[in-house]
Amino acid sequence: MSVAVNQRSLPQVDGLRARLGFWLRNDASRLLWPGRCLACRAPGIAGMDLCAACEQALPRMPNACLRCALPLPQSGTCGMCRRRPPPLQEVHAACLYSAPVDRLLPRFKFHDDLAAGRLLSQLMAESFASLPSPDALIAVPLHTGRLRSRGYDQALELARPLARALRVPLLTGVLERTRATAPQSERAAAARRRNVRRAFAVRRDAAVPAHVVLVDDVMTTGATLHSAAEALLRAGASRVDAWVCARVP
Repeated sequence: MSVAVNQRSLPQVDGLRARLGFWLRNDASRLLWPGRCLACRAPGIAGMDLCAACEQALPRMPNACLRCALPLPQSGTCGMCRRRPPPLQEVHAACLYSAPVDRLLPRFKFHDDLAAGRLLSQLMAESFASLPSPDALIAVPLHTGRLRSRGYDQALELARPLARALRVPLLTGVLERTRATAPQSERAAAARRRNVRRAFAVRRDAAVPAHVVLVDDVMTTGATLHSAAEALLRAGASRVDAWVCARVP
């Protein structure tokens, strides 16, 4: 998988970045004065809250497996996904989980830094703009208990501006996390799969489109995304993909 932003010419990237910068700035004053780099506090480049050096240092996703987004020497399907095809038809990641993304994501996810979330959503929109449009985006939901304690759903905060920028419908309230699960970061791969097995369900009165894209912040083993995809497939979706901000290699 090649990074979508590298497949377009520089004027196309600049035009998309300008549009995204407008959509993602909900404070009019931010349109009048240059922003600051969220990674190092240097003056930001036009249309993005990153300086030129940090923008160049972004760990853009290289060639990767189309089914799980693990980096590969050439785009294709990795041996594991050939042996055991996952429920996700395609997985696309904007970046690898390394600097400066590995600093921005925890700030957004755990420390209420919604400005970092807007920037990360912008990186996703730039990377995925050339992909075929699905029927709808669905953010991987938090359990209501986790949502109450955190105060916001990080996947939904990424999906809202992404859907608006790419002009794709965003469905909310369709997919539900039916039980509270322990944090995945504390568990090994097999335990992650057990932890989220049957943890999602589609609301009974909800209509699920044929082609759905799940949106989430980070993909590590894929256990959470696979569980959510299986729930959507059981409810009638014919294809489920995933778009994530970062892939842990």
